[in-house]
Amino acid sequence: MTDLGLFGPDSVTWRVHSEPILFLAGLRSLYLQALHPRAVAAVVQNSDYKTDPWGRLVRTSTYVATTIFGSTEQAEAAGRRVRAIHARLRGTDPRTGAEFRVDDPDLLRWVHVAEVESFVTTARRAGVRLSAGDVDRYYDEQRRVAALVGLDPSSVPGSAAEVEEYYRQIQPDLRMTKEAAETFFFLSAPPLPWRLGLTPVRLVYLGVAATAFALLPAWARRKYGAFGLRTADLPADLSTRGIRLVLNALPRKYFYSPVHQEALKRAAQTVS
Repeated sequence: MTDLGLFGPDSVTWRVHSEPILFLAGLRSLYLQALHPRAVAAVVQNSDYKTDPWGRLVRTSTYVATTIFGSTEQAEAAGRRVRAIHARLRGTDPRTGAEFRVDDPDLLRWVHVAEVESFVTTARRAGVRLSAGDVDRYYDEQRRVAALVGLDPSSVPGSAAEVEEYYRQIQPDLRMTKEAAETFFFLSAPPLPWRLGLTPVRLVYLGVAATAFALLPAWARRKYGAFGLRTADLPADLSTRGIRLVLNALPRKYFYSPVHQEALKRAAQTVS
């Protein structure tokens, strides 16, 4: 029997993650995650994101692709590697000086929710047709990914209403910190590879980063000190839809990772 992994072609997860526009969602999620003081401290204190940002991006993208499109064995192996890394890492709370574990369930849950909410919200605002039921199903499916990093799936929001309630409860814990500000500026203007920083690519990236930031919830933009007006949502939506149109005009094969392409081959074998 062909192993289609944790999800398969009939899942909402495959439909959402087949969209090239999700690179924008990844950037949005990083802006959002940085508002959690301990989460951003854990990254700053344990990561090489400033010295090797593109390498870290590739590793993260590979992990996400493996959990979404890889075989069950590949996804579980990726989860074990991440759990092993997290288990030995510690961080220091920037306010209290107290040490904390990077694999603290509260931190893992925040990163998970910020990521999956960014994926499905960006897809919808880009024009991907997803019903309210599809969104709820996506969140429920993503509990399987949460389990890979060691979370109890029942402790993870599994619907849009539960995500909204989770955000409502955690907002008092989120704020702009020195680390969040540094992350914001780094994400907005990172060093570009291959001397691209001196080309128009820099301007293109600035526009992409501005769009990703504008896609944040109004309350998150306000925590960064920016305007959180609803009137900013329409330009962000239009920009996101425009980027998706450009990307969708190109062959999908340019955006599909090797693990994604292999998944499509396995899925084709089940119907042939």
